[in-house]
Amino acid sequence: MVTKAAAKTASKPAAKSAPKPAAKAARKAPIKVAAKPPTKVATKGVTEVVTKVATKAPTKAPTKAPVKAPSKVAAKAATQAPTKVARKAPVKVASKAPVKAAVKTPAKSPVKASAKAPTNRTPTEKAPAAKATGAGTWTPFPFNAKPFNFDTATLKKHWAKLHLGDTEPLPKSAAVLTAWQLFHAGEFQAAVAAGLKAGGGGITVANKAQALYANYLEKSEKTKLDLFLEVAERALAQQKAEPQNPNAYYWQAYALGRYSQGINVVEALSQGLGAKIKRALETTIELAPQHADAHITLGAFHAEVIDKVGRLLARSQGADAATGLRMFETALKLSPSSAIGLMQRADGLIMIEGDKRMAEAEALYAAAAACKPLDAAECLDIEAAKAELAD
Repeated sequence: MVTKAAAKTASKPAAKSAPKPAAKAARKAPIKVAAKPPTKVATKGVTEVVTKVATKAPTKAPTKAPVKAPSKVAAKAATQAPTKVARKAPVKVASKAPVKAAVKTPAKSPVKASAKAPTNRTPTEKAPAAKATGAGTWTPFPFNAKPFNFDTATLKKHWAKLHLGDTEPLPKSAAVLTAWQLFHAGEFQAAVAAGLKAGGGGITVANKAQALYANYLEKSEKTKLDLFLEVAERALAQQKAEPQNPNAYYWQAYALGRYSQGINVVEALSQGLGAKIKRALETTIELAPQHADAHITLGAFHAEVIDKVGRLLARSQGADAATGLRMFETALKLSPSSAIGLMQRADGLIMIEGDKRMAEAEALYAAAAACKPLDAAECLDIEAAKAELAD
């Protein structure tokens, strides 16, 4: 609810878990779930949460806003669900956020809320296959991508830095490596096609490319939601085939977090999506403790749920302020120069603690805008941060 993701999760998310693009937003079997099963929480608390929230203050559907970074979540995320649930999470900042940023993922991450879902499908239904590669042409990467056109040797050399956030291992398959080259260069539609054709590890490339494209560049809200659902469905199938793959769980969480932001976070909680997002992110971290994007998007999830239903009711969804803040801190320790991580943390501080953290949030956005992008996806995060500061 993921996370500008996370992901902008991303996931602020995501994933800017994250603000404008969360994403202008991200970078794993038995599934072990955190201490308390989110399913139980969803069963007992969702209906009550929705009822109480509806009684006190009906959600107002905001006008359509441009996509911002997976991470203000999970949209400015959790994971928002987390949402700007890491590109890097992957969330849009709620009304009370002083920072003028809405998260698209990883990170990064603001939340777009509308009273009713603009689609008749649910996250369990099969999405039209045409949405993945598209009969038409996707919106092209809008910035200079020449610095990110890596040859095979260069990509291998910089792999560790490029995938610090998502801990994706260097692929042995030449076809999968080619798909990643397309992704890092901002050729998202081509990366999806190449990844799906390669299969195996190529599914992760396809899911990441499609999720970040939807979060940052897709202009149609309905198409965006369909693309997120398709990613979530593919990721779920990948979990069954590769139960020890952390990113199979992460991209399910990121996509569901962004989808939740699109239909309205409270509505998503009533459908039990919050529990699915939280469980998938916790599983990602259990399988890959160094997965910075998952920490970003999970932090966005906690922040956005608190922002939408309040601290008391958020507990019924397994969300609490202390955990959310801790997740953001851990993410930045793991990946200190992550633009989506910086933005998602900024959004999270405002959503959880309000205006008293505004100066710190603005400083975090400034730091994100000053980052140097390593690839096209990070470029989208950083441009989202710059746009937020300019508003």
